[in-house]
Amino acid sequence: MSRMADFKPVHFLWSVDNRIASVRLNRPERKNPLTFESYAELRDTFRALAYADDVDVVLFLSNGGNFSSGGDVHDIIGPLVGMDMKQLLAFTRMTGDLIKAMLNCGKPVIAAVDGVAVGAGAIITMASDIRLATPEAKTAFLFTKVGLAGCDMGACAILPRIIGQGRAAELLYTGRGMTAAEGERWGYYSRLVEAGSLEAEAMTLATAIAAGPTFAHGMTKTQLNQEWSMGLDQAIEAEAQAQAICMQTRDFERAYHAFVAKQKPVFEGN
Repeated sequence: MSRMADFKPVHFLWSVDNRIASVRLNRPERKNPLTFESYAELRDTFRALAYADDVDVVLFLSNGGNFSSGGDVHDIIGPLVGMDMKQLLAFTRMTGDLIKAMLNCGKPVIAAVDGVAVGAGAIITMASDIRLATPEAKTAFLFTKVGLAGCDMGACAILPRIIGQGRAAELLYTGRGMTAAEGERWGYYSRLVEAGSLEAEAMTLATAIAAGPTFAHGMTKTQLNQEWSMGLDQAIEAEAQAQAICMQTRDFERAYHAFVAKQKPVFEGN
């Protein structure tokens, strides 16, 4: 296992407080676009989180009133036009690896979205476990706007599971913005929060999750992802095995003794 509290990334902001990691892209003057370097560093960070023993929940936050404008037009889209197929495939696999790393990091990820979350920025929110947003948030999977397919970084697999096939198809074909009200109504956003309260609400939610049985949370995240490709019989058996493992943890025992004593359990993640 490793510690992430002292991690000092180059291409985004990072902090760990009370076992909650906060991430935010840091180019607010340009609505926080992604670059080749920030993609790679984020991928490596989420891979490392799978082995971090001092982080239980991750917050992916907005910065300067916006979440992310996606891939930078000058730093990414321009250079891509001049690349050959081998280079292009290396890039698209790298961006997909960020999503794989988020899904497999073992920690619940909460996205707190203000302003624009478009392109790859929208994909990062999509790959998060829980999403909160301000009423002004605008989310767009705008790949068709730059002449590309909507099937980017897992969008055709994940987005329909969140909002339904027809709604996902409309957003991915048209590239139009999904309003915050639509996002909440469709279940993309758990709830809408005024901008001044967004980070506090996200932190409150993260704190509540971090106070729970974090080993079991990791199991929940694994099953949420792996059961996509399982039949019902497989899923029920996988959950039986996962739950039996959790029943061997001290947290399960702590909860039992707390219940008997009519106290609130204090979980320790083991």
